[in-house]
Amino acid sequence: MNTSDGTTTTQPPASGTWREAGVAWGHRADDWACLFESYSSEMLAALFPRIGVRPGIALLDIACGSGMAVRQAMAEGATVSGIDASEELIEVALLRNPDADLRVGSMFELPWEDDRFDAVVSVNGIWGGCAPALAEAYRVLRPGGTIGISFWGTGPPLDLRACFKAFAGLAPEEHIGSMKRLNNIAFPGVAEEMLESSGFEVLERGARTSTIEWPDAEIAWRALSSTGPAVPALRHTGAAEVRRAVLAAIESCRDRRGVYRFRNDHHFVIARRPLEDTE
Repeated sequence: MNTSDGTTTTQPPASGTWREAGVAWGHRADDWACLFESYSSEMLAALFPRIGVRPGIALLDIACGSGMAVRQAMAEGATVSGIDASEELIEVALLRNPDADLRVGSMFELPWEDDRFDAVVSVNGIWGGCAPALAEAYRVLRPGGTIGISFWGTGPPLDLRACFKAFAGLAPEEHIGSMKRLNNIAFPGVAEEMLESSGFEVLERGARTSTIEWPDAEIAWRALSSTGPAVPALRHTGAAEVRRAVLAAIESCRDRRGVYRFRNDHHFVIARRPLEDTE
């Protein structure tokens, strides 16, 4: 794992770190599920055919959130398991997908046996510094199985840049460094190196444009304030000031009808666990 100071570690974060992330991402779980999670629609359309989602496949969704990808994969006939750090998001995901095997836990210590899944997906769940999660994905993936991960690119378009800068500017200073480390994966070659270091064979890199639309400022604010990066600013500064800064940052996304159209460069990498030597 590449850390913020350039050193390398293979150790997963302490348990408190992923639990804190789960609390942050689940702080407004219903708003996230209903107003933001659809950002992944274009990405799921790209990932699922490439990793072989089809009837009968065993799929693991790492950082499954409130279960949108789980629902879509099950609609295509897959048997789906998922894990997320947020108890609140898993509760929503189970209400959406009562027949799925969804668990609260750490992606750095997956609670499934070796060689359990045919495919693994993680939509904006594995970031810079998360190489141990890829090692775990490799462990539970069957030889020859595929993994697809996605993350924000460097743009254009990148409407989230101004929004997240607004969050960062109102958050404690120590939060900014951790955001930069996580976002390192946006740069070409970083995700591929992480996957290859975990034993995967990289097959493909591609990109889509993620689009979310909100009908007015109140809905846009509820959507954006439901994200994990909003939490340090909300705790440090307060909702009213953060709201003003965020709405000002996304003013350029508002069309003449007053609808906010939030568009972002969204990248993916597909890789495969090599077949084991049968000799």
